[in-house]
Amino acid sequence: MSVVWVDASAGASGDMLLGALVDSGVPISVIAAAVDAVAPEPVDLAAEQVRRGALAATRCHVSIADSAHHRTWTDVRALLTGADLDEAVRDLALEVFERLAVAEGAVHGISPDDVHFHEVGALDAIADVVGVCAGFVHLGASDVVVSPVAVGSGSVRAAHGTLPVPPPAVARLLTGVPSFAGPPGHPSMEMCTPTGAALLTTLATSWGDQPLMVTNAVGAGAGGRDPEGWSNILRLLIGEAAQPPAAEVIIEANIDDLEGRLIPGALDALLAAGARDAWVTPILMKKGRPAYTLHALTPPAAADAVRRVFFRETSTIGVREHEVVKHALPREMLTVTVGGHPIAVKAARLDGEVVNLQPEWDDVARAAAALGRPAIDVLAEAKAALAEAGMKAGREERERKP
Repeated sequence: MSVVWVDASAGASGDMLLGALVDSGVPISVIAAAVDAVAPEPVDLAAEQVRRGALAATRCHVSIADSAHHRTWTDVRALLTGADLDEAVRDLALEVFERLAVAEGAVHGISPDDVHFHEVGALDAIADVVGVCAGFVHLGASDVVVSPVAVGSGSVRAAHGTLPVPPPAVARLLTGVPSFAGPPGHPSMEMCTPTGAALLTTLATSWGDQPLMVTNAVGAGAGGRDPEGWSNILRLLIGEAAQPPAAEVIIEANIDDLEGRLIPGALDALLAAGARDAWVTPILMKKGRPAYTLHALTPPAAADAVRRVFFRETSTIGVREHEVVKHALPREMLTVTVGGHPIAVKAARLDGEVVNLQPEWDDVARAAAALGRPAIDVLAEAKAALAEAGMKAGREERERKP
């Protein structure tokens, strides 16, 4: 599964997202083609390498002709609907602009269709939204995880006058998702724009810290602001989801009042119920009473059945459980012969090299009984046969080499 993690710990805006996409390897031609399909007037895109604080980043410049045309959400919707756009890009862009219109309409107490404000209608905002949507569709990410969003503090000058930070539309757009003013020492300024907030809330499939992933590309995007002593960038980490080691459950109980002869039967019952392993540890309980701890390692799917064995087959009335991670070497089964009797051998590998060979004890015991020999002798002969087979394989490998 492909994953994009958006690090918005320094805020977010449309141009920061555009820059991060280009910096991560998305061709600017992909973004420009989508913007050209929608924009009713010429829009030029150009990428520039910049520094923000101590870090390098890409800034994506959006150049448009001077225009006083402030389009409404209705106007923008018509442009998107009539454009020759990839369907996925169109759907994302429509959702972003609708979020913006609904938020601004709620803030100003008017219908979203009647919202008339330059933040949505300006060509640079159209370029930001459509370009970012095209970039994310190009990435094809099935999972977009967004960090808590830094919104900034103080106040900002907007078309509607001086507004508190976060601006009302940003606060409404980020309702229900994690956001914060910014890390200690952040400058007093707007760090997340309405366009940035609408894009993030549309693109995000989940919110939080970087997920477990294998990162293949990193992109850093910058906007126009370069506050002193602060790396004002947005980062994208792009890759694939990594599979965590499978968690299993250890279920255990301390038992001091069970007849010892019943313990082997309880172990067999635990294994039959689905436990991967079961064992007993001798312990001393309070007042020096000798007792046992009965343990079972089980996959989560078998935990209920294993738990029932504890209560049915032992005298305990309570169990403890905790998750563990098991790291197991890949293994394969081999066979050797002792006295004409086959004995299975478990071979474990580390980085492709066999590091452990163990004959199966049940096979050793059966062969020993059939041959009328001590099991220890059969085990030794099986191991000797393994060693001889290994040496033979080594000789054949050396002979094959030029």
